[in-house]
Amino acid sequence: MARSTAVIDDPKLTDEVEDMTDEVLRKPGDVEIEEIVSEVEDEESSPAQYEISTYPADFTLEGLHQKWLAGDIKIPKFQRQFVWKQTQASKLIESFLLGLPVPAVFFYTERKSQKYLVIDGQQRLKTVFYFFEGYFGEEEKGKRKAFRLKGLNEKSKLEGKLFSDLEEGDQRALKNAVLRSFIVKQIDPADDTSIYHIFERLNTGGTLLTAQEVRNCVYHGQLNDLLIELNKTGAWREILGKPNPDSRQKDIQLILRFLSLQDPSRYEKPLKDFLSKFMHANRFLPNDTSNKFKNLFTATVARVLKDLGPKPFHIRAGLNSAVFDSVMVAFAKNLNVNVAGIEKRFESLIENEEFLKTTRTSTTDTETIRQRFAIAEKALFQNGK
Repeated sequence: MARSTAVIDDPKLTDEVEDMTDEVLRKPGDVEIEEIVSEVEDEESSPAQYEISTYPADFTLEGLHQKWLAGDIKIPKFQRQFVWKQTQASKLIESFLLGLPVPAVFFYTERKSQKYLVIDGQQRLKTVFYFFEGYFGEEEKGKRKAFRLKGLNEKSKLEGKLFSDLEEGDQRALKNAVLRSFIVKQIDPADDTSIYHIFERLNTGGTLLTAQEVRNCVYHGQLNDLLIELNKTGAWREILGKPNPDSRQKDIQLILRFLSLQDPSRYEKPLKDFLSKFMHANRFLPNDTSNKFKNLFTATVARVLKDLGPKPFHIRAGLNSAVFDSVMVAFAKNLNVNVAGIEKRFESLIENEEFLKTTRTSTTDTETIRQRFAIAEKALFQNGK
């Protein structure tokens, strides 16, 4: 089968969905993040160049189901999961049986396992798998709902039928129906980071996902589980000023930002890709590293809350991410250092014009981050020590 090789270097998407602002999608009780132009531009940045191999494959529905049962197809954990209504799902099954066109699905080949990760098409795939199994949706309270086709034309011979109720010829026709699939594999660089950008473009489902929501999906693993756990820490919720987790995972992204920037000398712009690479590299954390991250974070937020009080990073309008990362890392590096008047030092820091400049503009630039972190640590823990 012929393969096509392409280089991804797309301009910013221009689809109208991008006109939706985060403010529209936020829920009451979400974390208030100060909007900084450079931070927004970084999150909307296009990817670096990748060499990608993409080729089509015509799998039968029965073949896809067998791959699913064997564990060769993985649907990443994501809060949306299966959301189709039974009528919607029934019409997809009918489309296969009538020979109507069905949109293709996209799989990403994981480098190590060679398994297929679904990056677009989970609703279609799960509909097919559920119908073959005879049940609609997952088990709830020990019960599963029978998947009878519904919402079709009342004269349709398919209306109300389970898969097992179909005529033998229709069962065979459905099993042999083909779902066009596109197999995507990253060739260079050898880090599988392109999956973030592919998923971001293909699986927004009409809603502009935040960067961390995408990472939560494509980099699920021990680190992601740890971030979710740390996000419930009491001192952390007081620092944010919000008792409940953010619906768009902005609070989780702040924790990731803190953990990844412990050594700012290793930082490379854009921040969006730096955070993704950190999640990819640490996706499957060994227990000792997980405990190290957990202890560092919990000790730091406890110290920050004790010394600076609740909501210390709400400098102007909402939490300032640039003040947050530099001050948190400064505390993390000096957990055993006690200096007099730390609260006054912090007040002086956030009035320092040189420091404030690094928290207002070009906040994700490499030199700006290094400068900001150096100023914060010196002002808080070194001057007059």
